[in-house]
Amino acid sequence: MTKRKTIILLFTLLAIGVSADFLISCKNNSLNGMLIISRVEGKLGGFNFTTGDSWRYIPHVQIVAINQENPGKKQKILTENFFSAKSPQISYDGRFMLFAGQLTEDDPWQIWEMNLGNLKARQVTSSDENCIDPAYLPGGRVVFSKLMPGDSLKSGHTLFTCNLDGSDIRRITFNPDTYFASGVLQDGRILAISRQVYPDIEHQIFTVLRPDGTKADLFYQGSGNSQLLSRAWETPDGRVVFIESADDNGDKNNLISVSYNNPMHSKINLSSGITGEFNYVFPRNSGKLLVSYREPGSLNYGLYEFDPESKVVGYKIYNDENYNILEAVAVEEYQRPKVLPSAVVADLKVGLLMCQDINITDRAMEGNPLYQKKAVKIEVLGIDDVSYGIVNVDEDGSFYLKTFANMPIRIRTLDKDNNVINGPCSWIWIRPNERRGCVGCHENHDLVPENRIPLAVKKSPVIIPVHIEDAHKKTIDLE
Repeated sequence: MTKRKTIILLFTLLAIGVSADFLISCKNNSLNGMLIISRVEGKLGGFNFTTGDSWRYIPHVQIVAINQENPGKKQKILTENFFSAKSPQISYDGRFMLFAGQLTEDDPWQIWEMNLGNLKARQVTSSDENCIDPAYLPGGRVVFSKLMPGDSLKSGHTLFTCNLDGSDIRRITFNPDTYFASGVLQDGRILAISRQVYPDIEHQIFTVLRPDGTKADLFYQGSGNSQLLSRAWETPDGRVVFIESADDNGDKNNLISVSYNNPMHSKINLSSGITGEFNYVFPRNSGKLLVSYREPGSLNYGLYEFDPESKVVGYKIYNDENYNILEAVAVEEYQRPKVLPSAVVADLKVGLLMCQDINITDRAMEGNPLYQKKAVKIEVLGIDDVSYGIVNVDEDGSFYLKTFANMPIRIRTLDKDNNVINGPCSWIWIRPNERRGCVGCHENHDLVPENRIPLAVKKSPVIIPVHIEDAHKKTIDLE
């Protein structure tokens, strides 16, 4: 073989290899750069933010892939075999998609994952109860909401995590709240819409917590009777965007942005002055937002681009008068959030809770004469207002408790005559081996603790319930 023929053969083999790699790459990433929407025929409305009816559970929803350059013609229904499917989320490498789906009308909703290369879907969860609102966790796991009827903790939809193959399912919320629309912040924490459902139904809030269920806390709360309508997403520039209604009737749905660093005091209504309604938002890597938006006078939500800098609804990407666009995500790679270490030790049945000073309260409360009294005790309450005991706090107002893990409790403060001064607080729980602290009771969430050692932590913690002498040897059944 001549040198010339050898060179030609080598180049031919190289070209074949490159072509093969290109074809394989295209096959493995056939939807790269496309948009994925969920859409449904008919009118939207009648949302139930406690049960999820007509909000998280909508029949006959389709998940569809569209080409942004030619969305009307180049589209493919990805969930043709499902009675209904929604809540798509793309994996960080852009190759897979999680979604919630219902195969038949009589089946419970379950979590599924689709390979975007061959468009084959496999079932992740296999539960007798509805599982919805999945989100990828950075450690190769999934977080989702599961309906818990008859739960001893009186919860509604509870957060669980599991491996991508459905194994190692773990419950991570243990309070009488209902949780929807989970997402994951870049710091690795879960951000979900939560709502207390017992003993009273309270307003929605965004709760933030670590993937092991520790450090659950308030992230954002709207004013008045506003309702949180959509999953929250973190933008590349450190904002968190979501849709919030102006009242509990779902009227005037606004596009809201808050700062990750100060979410309670940085609210910006990006849709201020814009007529029309918003239903969903998703941030692109480019900095632009995809929004489900309904123009004034229109009956249907279409898909538009939105510029958060100029606060202007941009060009219409996709609209079909027969459908409402519920959600939209882009098939592309995303920055993977941090993987947070866990201090949870499942075999240890207790955790620790410390408060620096129970007499530190929100300034709005300090104007009430009731709060001028000094609290000197706390009472720890459980479900059905069962009292787990009254504990005297130290001279500096601090307390230090050892309590059963995974057990919802509320705390109220008392004066020397056992009259209630403050509370009870919102439901909290401690995970096994968790160490948790707070500044005060109903304190301003912007406060940081003083640089001092509370007197209570210089002694052994008080065991809760107080009649239990050795909590290490006790277990509690919360199944």
